Amino acid sequence: MATSLRTLLPRVTSRTLTRHRPAIPQCLLHPQRRAYALQAPDAADPKLKAIDVSLLTTTTTTTPKDTIPHNQLIFGRNFTDHMLSLEWTASEGWLAPRITPYQNLSLDPATCVLHYAFEAFEGMKAYKDRNGDVRLFRPEMNMARLNKSVARIALPTFDGAAMIQLIKHFCRLDERFIPSARGYSLYLRPNMIGTQRTLGVGPPGSALLYLIASPVGPYYPTGFKAISLEATTYAVRAWPGGVGASKLGANYAPCIVPQMQAASRGFQQNLWLFEDVDEASGKKEEWVTEVGTMNLFACIRDKASGQPELVTAPLDGTILEGVVRDSILALARERLVPEGWKVSERRFHMREVCEAAEEGRLMEVFGSGTAAVVSPVRSIGYRGKLVSCGLPDDREVGEVTLKMKDWIEGIQYGEEEGHPWSWKV
Repeated sequence: MATSLRTLLPRVTSRTLTRHRPAIPQCLLHPQRRAYALQAPDAADPKLKAIDVSLLTTTTTTTPKDTIPHNQLIFGRNFTDHMLSLEWTASEGWLAPRITPYQNLSLDPATCVLHYAFEAFEGMKAYKDRNGDVRLFRPEMNMARLNKSVARIALPTFDGAAMIQLIKHFCRLDERFIPSARGYSLYLRPNMIGTQRTLGVGPPGSALLYLIASPVGPYYPTGFKAISLEATTYAVRAWPGGVGASKLGANYAPCIVPQMQAASRGFQQNLWLFEDVDEASGKKEEWVTEVGTMNLFACIRDKASGQPELVTAPLDGTILEGVVRDSILALARERLVPEGWKVSERRFHMREVCEAAEEGRLMEVFGSGTAAVVSPVRSIGYRGKLVSCGLPDDREVGEVTLKMKDWIEGIQYGEEEGHPWSWKV
């Protein structure tokens, strides 16, 4: 089952670069539109991505942990009794999956993830409904996105449906850690790392896919609190042809310093702007992309017709394909469009946002993501001014933002009976 791409491909050094000069590919001689879904050539090999769920072994802990009271839960601080792990090698593919007691990893100091950031992850949740049933929310989308992310950095892809079955086994085993109250859940963190012991730069010949879980409470335990953003141009989160659409740890660490700098000026998060030419006008504009680690939505009333529009940046390779983002768009098309709304995935710049705010047409702005579902925005600091995002002083959340939270949580907790996005474990 070995793949020559991984076992025979030479590790790149300055010597190999000078000794071996391959012919220039035709795609470089005749450049086409930039590719946003790059992946390793063997990413789709069915032999290398197959997982045999029937081989799962389970070793339960002999030292079960105490559960944490709901009001003491802190995001990502406490973990369940067990972890799920699968090892992969280029010669054998995915080995037998294992559920074991939660434990430390043992890595050689030369392991490639520690030097070249071969790592990608996901964020998803398990919920307990009013009947005590455990549910997952659109897990197939998380598996598809993780496969896209790992393929982009030459890590192995995997059978998403099989992985969901393993996650279900894991959730059943550690079900006692899933809080039963609305707003509470079990945060699931699948993570894949390259584990080959080498300082050479090349596709990893071995990898580890593992999952850990942490019980979490509501993002806003005392109710919504609208945040203020600093429009950020001195640092760029993602760029065309890069990896902004992949959920890589390497995308997150560089954003911490700009967030710290924004916090020092009184802002809770960065609004990431990207300077580029507007094809329609030929002028440079500062385009809205994401907010912190979330996708961004704006509700803007059209200047001529007065029609309200829900708008978010398109998936052009710089935007993460958020599961909640996709859910908001689908629900808006189903439930807001009949009420006269327009729903758009299009580029929009800060000048448009500022003009709408000045003219009273900016209705509301919010972020979306797994942790908070939605996060309302009160204002944006931009070029020395504070741009109001439509919220009255006595309100912390807008009408559309609140609707989206209620609609999505209703599905997550099984209150919309039979909805296809909610998977019973």
